[in-house]
Amino acid sequence: MQSTVMINITLPDGSVKQFDKGSTAMDVAMSISEGLARNVLSASINGVVCDATLPINEDSNLVLHTFKDKEGKSTFWHSSAHLMAEALEALYPGVKLGIGPSIENGFYYDVDFGDKKLSSEDFPKIEEKMKELAKQKNEYIRKEVSKDDAIAYFTEKGDEYKLELIDGLEDGDITFYEQGNFVDLCKGPHIPNTGKIKALKIMSLAGAYWKGDETRNQMTRLYGISFPQNKELKEYLHLLEEAKKRDHRKLGAELDLFMFSERVGGGLPIWLPKGNALRDKLMNFLKEEQEKRGYKMVTTPHIGKKELYQTSGHYEKYGEDSFQPINTPKEGEEFLLKPMNCPHHCEVFAHRPKSYKDLPLRIAEFGTVYRYEQSGELHGLSRVRGFTQDDAHIFCTTAQLKDEFLNVLDLTTTVLNKMGFENFTAQISLRDPENPSKYIGSDENWEAAESAIIDATKEVGMNTVTEYGEAAFYGPKLDFMVKDALGRSWQLGTIQVDYNLPERFELEYTGSDNASHRPVMIHRAPFGSMERFISILIEHTAGKFPLWLTPEQFTILPISDKYNAYAEELSTQLGLKGITGIIDTRSEKIGRKIRDAETNKIPIMLIIGEKEAESKTMAVRRQGHGDVGIMNLEEFINYFNKEAEN
Repeated sequence: MQSTVMINITLPDGSVKQFDKGSTAMDVAMSISEGLARNVLSASINGVVCDATLPINEDSNLVLHTFKDKEGKSTFWHSSAHLMAEALEALYPGVKLGIGPSIENGFYYDVDFGDKKLSSEDFPKIEEKMKELAKQKNEYIRKEVSKDDAIAYFTEKGDEYKLELIDGLEDGDITFYEQGNFVDLCKGPHIPNTGKIKALKIMSLAGAYWKGDETRNQMTRLYGISFPQNKELKEYLHLLEEAKKRDHRKLGAELDLFMFSERVGGGLPIWLPKGNALRDKLMNFLKEEQEKRGYKMVTTPHIGKKELYQTSGHYEKYGEDSFQPINTPKEGEEFLLKPMNCPHHCEVFAHRPKSYKDLPLRIAEFGTVYRYEQSGELHGLSRVRGFTQDDAHIFCTTAQLKDEFLNVLDLTTTVLNKMGFENFTAQISLRDPENPSKYIGSDENWEAAESAIIDATKEVGMNTVTEYGEAAFYGPKLDFMVKDALGRSWQLGTIQVDYNLPERFELEYTGSDNASHRPVMIHRAPFGSMERFISILIEHTAGKFPLWLTPEQFTILPISDKYNAYAEELSTQLGLKGITGIIDTRSEKIGRKIRDAETNKIPIMLIIGEKEAESKTMAVRRQGHGDVGIMNLEEFINYFNKEAEN
């Protein structure tokens, strides 16, 4: 009798279980508990996300994925995109399909409806059809298909978009997925069956050019979201409503922080007085923190010769998608709007000869850069064409690299904590090993830079995740991912280790051995960009900024015009202490003034009438807390300073 071949399955906790060869991740889940198996959506086998029903034929490391983790959500939403495509084919025979990936929240499918114009009125019908198909609990069946058979299938179906996708594939790399009456060209993975999709909603539609090419057909991009339970959908829709209330574009207009002008141009924000005050306070805070750590401020031009960015590699990587060169009256002379501050700072380093005694050199700049974004990609402050980076570059020796990196880590965490972003993780962004052409520099340099980041984060015990393919073209980086008040994740500050730009600019310093050496370069920006950071801060705080940061920290509310002179005196005294605010001199009742101050999110109201004017005091009212009490000037300043620290 032939004995059963066994394989070893290693689980994330390090435990090893034996299973029959050909067992699936679902079998492993069942061996742990039926409850777990019901929730498993996909699995990582030796680091590759696969169907949970895929046979495992060799010793493997296995991670099971549910809707609680990123991989599980991605599988669930991609499978929902297939379900939506099945519903669309049933409702609109003859539609042609592009691609249907999962995205950060949900999924979409690009569809060519021909002459049919889809609108939001069609959404309920599509949702009902999807729910009907989901209840059939059809399995997602994976099939390997030859290129000839794949071409034959989609030729007969008349779907030129799929045929174009197949054209770039080879025999052995082509798989179909089938569920119910629907077949799609797809790598997978997918959930076991459609029955796991219990709640769904079509969210919106938009136009999308095939493969993002404006010269190709415009398709309809249909966005959706889905969940394993109805309550999760309700929670998500509630979150969306809250997000709408906090939209930085809406609050920015209401609070008079910034504006856009079509005459100036899309994606080019104009900071209004209150917004500029907010921005200045952020910049001053960071300047003070940088000074404590030995940074020196520089200012560099908004343009630079094309050759500068050719040397740095930015022109090669971004030239086609950036603003076009600026020609001068001199033939052959071209300038570019500055897309990055780094090349300019390399020139600062090269300005005078350096020795090891001059290092580390830490130079910082709030440098405005310009990058062309398609008009459809622009979004308030979060996606713009001109933005100011809180940029700094540290030039150091290899021996100094670790300490400098740890110093930058400390600065970045200080900044995030001060802003109220205490819930964050750090993402180590490394090269894509499958696509080396995306990057510049030697393997040796890359390995040294990647090791520096990994070792430093381990030393401080930082919670990190590793993502391949997310590195900058010149070096790996550490990106800080923060969660806002609504639980949404944002990428903020970044730290990058770079051996390549010093090489491209031939930067050198004289070592203690009197020989020439290359410095290592650290790029860092705790805010990332002032524009995007402020957009996230507005939404995180719902426009109620920390007291120290609020542009208008107080409003003085005189009960009548008789007390305006005392109001002016108070405002001047507070201004001398760095406490900024306004006086509401309108001929309105005090109740109306208080309501308006609340609406404008002014944190402190100072109400003055006859009694307060005579005693040189003020009635203090705190937004959200009501009356705080009667205080004289000194008492209020002490109260303010204490509140501003919290």
